[in-house]
Amino acid sequence: MWKLSIILFIIIGPTLAGIGALVPLSIFGAADFDPLLLISAAAAGGLVAMPVSYLVAKRIGNLMNSSPSTQW
Repeated sequence: MWKLSIILFIIIGPTLAGIGALVPLSIFGAADFDPLLLISAAAAGGLVAMPVSYLVAKRIGNLMNSSPSTQW
């Protein structure tokens, strides 16, 4: 499951970091924002991506291990 979560982190990490970087840009605008706030928001998005990718991998693993009759 850890291998799957690492593979999912490759996709989920930059996505959530980009969303985190867009928050200060959309609040303050491109001309008037603090670069430290931009970096910290992107880092927070990357940190949030770690448990999210693990939970998605766990959910996918549970779906793959269940029998076909219990999926629906």
